[in-house]
Amino acid sequence: MERESFEDVEVAELLNKHYVSIKVDREERPDVDHLYMTICQAMTGHGGWPLTAIMTPERKPFFTGTYFPKQQKHGRIGIMEILSQLNDKWNNEQDHVVSVSENIVERTKKQTLIELEGDVDGTILDKAFEGYVNMFDLQHGGFGKAPKFPTSHNLSFLLRYASVKNNPQALSMVEKTLDNMHRGGMYDHVGFGFSRYSTDERWLVPHFEKMLYDNALLAITYTEAYQVTGKEKYATIADQIFSYVLRDMTGAEGGFYCAEDADSEGEEGKFYVWTPEEVIEVLGIEEGELINRIYDITDKGNFEEANIPNLLKHSIEDYAESTEIPLEQLQATVNRSLQKLFDHREARIHPYKDDKILTSWNGLMIAAFAIAARAFDKTDYADAAERATDFVMSRLRREDGRLLARYRDGESAYLGYIDDYAFMVWALIELYETTFNTTYLEQALELNKQMVDLFWDQEKGGFFFYGHDAEQLFTRMKETYDGAIPSGNSVAAMNLIRLARMTGDSAIEELFDKQVKACSGAIERYPSGHSIMLIALLHAYEPSREIVIAGALGDTKQQQLVAEIRSKFLPNTVLMINPDGDLGLEARKLMPVIADKTTVDGQPAVYICENYACQTPITELEQLGKALMAPA
Repeated sequence: MERESFEDVEVAELLNKHYVSIKVDREERPDVDHLYMTICQAMTGHGGWPLTAIMTPERKPFFTGTYFPKQQKHGRIGIMEILSQLNDKWNNEQDHVVSVSENIVERTKKQTLIELEGDVDGTILDKAFEGYVNMFDLQHGGFGKAPKFPTSHNLSFLLRYASVKNNPQALSMVEKTLDNMHRGGMYDHVGFGFSRYSTDERWLVPHFEKMLYDNALLAITYTEAYQVTGKEKYATIADQIFSYVLRDMTGAEGGFYCAEDADSEGEEGKFYVWTPEEVIEVLGIEEGELINRIYDITDKGNFEEANIPNLLKHSIEDYAESTEIPLEQLQATVNRSLQKLFDHREARIHPYKDDKILTSWNGLMIAAFAIAARAFDKTDYADAAERATDFVMSRLRREDGRLLARYRDGESAYLGYIDDYAFMVWALIELYETTFNTTYLEQALELNKQMVDLFWDQEKGGFFFYGHDAEQLFTRMKETYDGAIPSGNSVAAMNLIRLARMTGDSAIEELFDKQVKACSGAIERYPSGHSIMLIALLHAYEPSREIVIAGALGDTKQQQLVAEIRSKFLPNTVLMINPDGDLGLEARKLMPVIADKTTVDGQPAVYICENYACQTPITELEQLGKALMAPA
């Protein structure tokens, strides 16, 4: 629409003569996007981007839609006709237009303030699971029909549900989806990282755009799947995602970029597709034909006469078995070949990189790196998380500590939204549990308090999307639904229950209870649309653990105990350290619950507490391993 309409002289002249044109970056102003998208969906029955809204000077809309060509075609009205007709309406029937806009605003206010309150209990977790079962694609994995989005936070809930409820079906659903998403063309087998979604049910043909948030959330889920199953393939995929992010999506100062476009040279996917001849030209006949067979690169093609590399016909393991090539040898050949193809592909014209740095999406990627640093014992992942955190906390905060939403080319702008706060608090909690640096926990508590002060609905509970100090639109919305990105309300709830258990602060736990009550009506109506909130409810309603390790930081025995804990998938668990001496003063101040957890006969000790009651301290690795495997 930008090319067809807004860059066209005729359209521009008509717009400039009768309208004030405002172009909004929906990633910089998600508050505007959420509100007017809700109106578009209510008025037209559907939404999408580009979003077109025509409003009175008071910002009250009376016409909305999505894509419009310049002139009418294929039964779709053109923007020139729309602009002319609406200008006539405004000049000749202005009272009616204003009345229409007022009605739209009032209906929207009622819709956005629908009673979200209610009461849920532990049974909502089983209802959600049944919802996922009903939507699950038994053949290809994932939920629903095309287009298919990864929505990996649904899978993260199912991993926890499988673990807590000992439900093998939930785990099977996760593995089926993770395996097929990776084998399909939605995964970039040459350069790594996932595209935004699949246009078909099989995960073969993606919309080639790569988003930071998808790759952060998917990296978390693949990491957790490795912890649950012990299968190295999931660790490998997570590592590859992180390699892509560090190579292509990380700024010089450590912040993470937003996205890479689908198009290059005006064609979607051109950067990513191959012909058999090109592969053979790069690799030679023997190696090239092998890669063409494995990755289904054919003369016929699978995408506009070219090929998206994929493993849907067979995995590398299956191919090795069918050809009796030793798997280790085949994998080494494939890795070497893919590196050659990557080097060749680098010479192509790259898709445009959106180098905005968003606080919220950086929070998700910091959390992913911190979680993986623990699971894989990789200090470089912890370093990446810390660098990005330092960037956000130094470049995306005002002098008074208020978070900002966007950084680009040296400029930080836009007051942070609930997502910015909730996602960064999540990141800081994960970073504390990775490094045991109390600075991160202190920052998490500070931002959490700011979040409550700025966004909390004092009347009904829950968090508004933008702060009371921000530009006030005609209504303040609350987002609870976990779509492509989890909602700020859901992540805030997950943070609150974890911070409450870490600090023992009853006021934080009371806030969590109010938060759940404020959103329970929405959760009850669509449980499986609130996966991160369900993770928070699992933590609250199912048995949970607080684990405290007492002992000197850096002590070999203490490090062994930490490693044993981190080798397990332990949902509904928070991990804290009570260091000896002065180093522990700040920790005990922030987390009073650890104060009485001390070493035993000078030896590091682990305290496993459930429902605020602690077992006898453990000092031996074997004993710890058995205790961790016991049901919570």
